[in-house]
Amino acid sequence: MDVRTDLSTRQAKLKWVIVVDEALPAGRLVNAAACMAASVGRELPELVGPGGADASGADHPGLPWAGCSVLAADADTLRELRGKAAAKEGVLVVDMPEAAQTARIYDQYLELLAGTKGEDVVYTAISLVGPRNAVDRLVGRLPLLR
Repeated sequence: MDVRTDLSTRQAKLKWVIVVDEALPAGRLVNAAACMAASVGRELPELVGPGGADASGADHPGLPWAGCSVLAADADTLRELRGKAAAKEGVLVVDMPEAAQTARIYDQYLELLAGTKGEDVVYTAISLVGPRNAVDRLVGRLPLLR
């Protein structure tokens, strides 16, 4: 990964997007985006820049140096996008199946997921991290979440 904390996020060679189902209620939408960020941070710890101190000396943890755009799509577009992204070399795909937001026990979520055929999984969000040109081609003209 070409870590460049001295460049604008628009100049970075790496792009990170989270695409959420725009039909979700606000609480589930924010939950999905937060969970995507946690998973991406675990998979790509180098995406988080160093922390820093403010002028008063208080420490602030590092944040993603590449930035992250949160985009909106409908459920069908999410499914199609996930399929295309999974086929792209060099693009990390992190997804949140609907079962992750309905199960209250993580093991129950894993059981629900294991019992669901791939074509029947409903996604509430996906996150893509990869080369800017590849991610741009995948997300096309999806709008920013409003």
